[in-house]
Amino acid sequence: MAPAGDAALRLLIVDDEALARVRMRQIVAALGEPAAVIAAEADSAAMAQAALASLTSLSDTVGHGIDAVLLDIGLPGPSGLALAETLRALPRPPAVIFVTAHAGHALRAFELEALDYLTKPVRRERLQQALMRVAQWRRARDLAPPPDRVLVLHERGRVLRLPHAEIVSLRAENKAVQVRTPSQDYVVDESLGELEQRLGDGFVRIHRNALVARLAIRALELRPGLEDEGGGDGWAVLVGPPGAAAESEWLPVSRRQVPGVKAALAR
Repeated sequence: MAPAGDAALRLLIVDDEALARVRMRQIVAALGEPAAVIAAEADSAAMAQAALASLTSLSDTVGHGIDAVLLDIGLPGPSGLALAETLRALPRPPAVIFVTAHAGHALRAFELEALDYLTKPVRRERLQQALMRVAQWRRARDLAPPPDRVLVLHERGRVLRLPHAEIVSLRAENKAVQVRTPSQDYVVDESLGELEQRLGDGFVRIHRNALVARLAIRALELRPGLEDEGGGDGWAVLVGPPGAAAESEWLPVSRRQVPGVKAALAR
């Protein structure tokens, strides 16, 4: 049995065949060890990314997100291999177990640091072995010291590596995103939603077009004369790098984001 206190593995199934997802759910439900639950399902890479973003946000409350993705390769749109490459860039990437009808992609799968590679039809014993590896991987990950987080960006033909600790805010303007640091602003082509997913819970959505570093928020106030979605007075955050009060600025907070900002400030 799983050691006392070990939470059940939380799994995301990504397969465009409904019957394959049903079969996987049945196998997981029949496992006694390790304990595992299906947290979400998706039939495409886009749906999988949306599910991961939602569950990552929810993990701020429940304490953990997705541990492993059971990933088919032959998906409509971007393939499972492309999705796996995207997942590697996440601040806290889940383990990837490929589940496919084709054995020919195994080499590429392991180049993408997949934890295992299963061929269909999946046998219960084989999936159990793979999930035992996930459980061991999760224990090792949770015991390891957290790495310094870095955001990789592409700006005008060059690649930038910005430590999360240096980023103060991100604002979407004219189909680009302005990334602000204490010393310089950068304009990149990535979408704000994609950057939000890659940055993780150290950043807070304050508006549909803005994210701020949680540790850079100095205050949240209802300020007179600040235009908001309903007009009139509105909420705003005072944001600035630590130790540089003169460089602080007020940024508007949409009404729907106020509860999330308050929750972030309370942590």
